[in-house]
Amino acid sequence: MTGAQPVTGARQAGSAPRTLARRLLPLQAGVGLQGMILWVPVEKLFMTQIGFNAASIGVLAAAYAAVVPLLEVPSGILADRGSRRWVMVWSSVALAASSLLGGLSTNVVTYIVAAMILGVYFAMNSGTIDSIVYDVVLEETGSSALYETWIGRVRMVESGAFAASAVAGGALAGWTSARLTYFASVPFIALAVVAFLRFDEPRLHRSAEPAGLRSHIATTVRAMTRQRDVRQVMLLAALAALVATALFEFGPLWLIALHAPAAAFGPYWAALVSTGGVGGYLTARLRLDRRAVLLLLACAGPAATVTLAVSRSLAAVVVAQAVLALVVAIIGIHAGLLLHDAVPSTIRTAVSSGAGTLSWLLFLPFSLVVGRVARDHGVQRSGWILAGAAALTSVMFAVTVFGRARRVPQADTAAGAATAPADLACRELVDLVTGYLDRVLPPDWRAGFEDHLAGCAGCSEYVRQIRLTIEALPLIDNTAGGT
Repeated sequence: MTGAQPVTGARQAGSAPRTLARRLLPLQAGVGLQGMILWVPVEKLFMTQIGFNAASIGVLAAAYAAVVPLLEVPSGILADRGSRRWVMVWSSVALAASSLLGGLSTNVVTYIVAAMILGVYFAMNSGTIDSIVYDVVLEETGSSALYETWIGRVRMVESGAFAASAVAGGALAGWTSARLTYFASVPFIALAVVAFLRFDEPRLHRSAEPAGLRSHIATTVRAMTRQRDVRQVMLLAALAALVATALFEFGPLWLIALHAPAAAFGPYWAALVSTGGVGGYLTARLRLDRRAVLLLLACAGPAATVTLAVSRSLAAVVVAQAVLALVVAIIGIHAGLLLHDAVPSTIRTAVSSGAGTLSWLLFLPFSLVVGRVARDHGVQRSGWILAGAAALTSVMFAVTVFGRARRVPQADTAAGAATAPADLACRELVDLVTGYLDRVLPPDWRAGFEDHLAGCAGCSEYVRQIRLTIEALPLIDNTAGGT
């Protein structure tokens, strides 16, 4: 499915990008407007003004990290069984409510409540955009080959909005007050709701009669717990998200410790959040199967965190944080592709949300430890804890990519192999589905493919959805040609 192997019957390459661009435009607009959160660059500054210290910041991070795991997978199942567009609408409502309450806060307790409402936004947002983009690409082209390109474009829009809001929020806080930035963010979030309502969401996840809720939950849990490749990629995605969350939550503390001026927080945050868009751009162009590229990414993250632990230079700290954010953005996007490839659309958002849940479960104790160490020994010392997490993420990234390269056969190798593997993994099945549907797999490979389908409900549903997509595309093209 991935790579340059399109599903038979997909639209012509020239028309697919234009159709994708038109269809994804409202989604990109909604994501961009949702990213205009003016209070984010000055949040830590505002928090210190109302009584927060390093330890209470850790408690706050742990508070919403405790909320998110409770809601993330249930909201993912809700999105898979109903409307993903409406899940994005309600996530925006939660973001608006959190911004309002945050702006009204005058003490630690009230602000922690606002942060817990923000956790609802994170839970409902987690995995939903990725799943939507993946299914739109699959519906329009019949292949996931363009997923990294288009999720990269969405991330560029998002990071551009983050960067613009960072500069605008910093300037607004300097001219007026940090509190006003919370209230000024609400109109942008309201416009995001309008954009999401205008989006034509994909219907792959609703292409069949819905299974019972209990069966749906069981299928989701089996995919996350019994499929080895899914478990491995979920862990990789969770570790990358853990490092990214820790960086965005605790990164500004380095600037506070180095006595950076208030005016520096806006440009700093703009540089940090722009790495999401740069990472999205690079991911579709990097050859992660090349050993040199993989080793460079695997080494860059830990090296950046060591800089945070030993350097007292403001410029070096900002550059190191930007490099780390870029690396984990690339790892996270690639892990998302592998995860979406491995599961059917009917459980895609829930499984992706499961990776997010795992990251928050890991972040809960992590944030408490980092906050305590930063309070007792200084934020620089806590950089060593971040270095350990970055090193573990890099090792997991290398193991996942190298392991996949060894296990997944290339199309030409598979077609000419004398013997098929004894047991096809779900990720291998995804790579072979085109050959199976085109009836070009050798008999032994086809037998292994069908044996796997017989024992894996998720892959059976995935193949059925691909068949439906192939059958629907000519009808869609004929309809488009007649209008």
